[in-house]
Amino acid sequence: MLGLLRSLFRQMIQEGSDSSAADSTGIQLAIASLLCEVANADYQNDPSEHAAKVHQLSHLLDLDEASATALLQQARQKSKAAVSLFEFTNQLRALSPEERFGLIEAMWQVAYADEVINPMEEAVIRQVAELIYVEHPEFIRAKLSAQKRQSQA
Repeated sequence: MLGLLRSLFRQMIQEGSDSSAADSTGIQLAIASLLCEVANADYQNDPSEHAAKVHQLSHLLDLDEASATALLQQARQKSKAAVSLFEFTNQLRALSPEERFGLIEAMWQVAYADEVINPMEEAVIRQVAELIYVEHPEFIRAKLSAQKRQSQA
């Protein structure tokens, strides 16, 4: 499933490069920013959450570790300056249902990285799911999938 998501994200970014390279960069930055929003929701700076963000970006966007880290640095700044989640989610509504599910699952993976789900982390993920039109059963499926992966790690 992760391979399918990676290829879908790659395809979407390549199709977007025909219209504008800025669109694909914006989508990547939006995804990275949302992962930062989840990690920052509990006001804790946990190294395991940082590692999870790098890992998720590497898999979702097919980036090497250095590129994912550089993208996260940009995303951290954008996240700090953000007024709402809408500026990140607005452009992600065009993703396929599988890609949106993959993003929500990645957000859960980041939240579970420190083995403690803070209510604020869940609230951020829930709000993003609503803003990108991920239905509640899929939201729960993503949560359970991430929880299962965390328990197997």
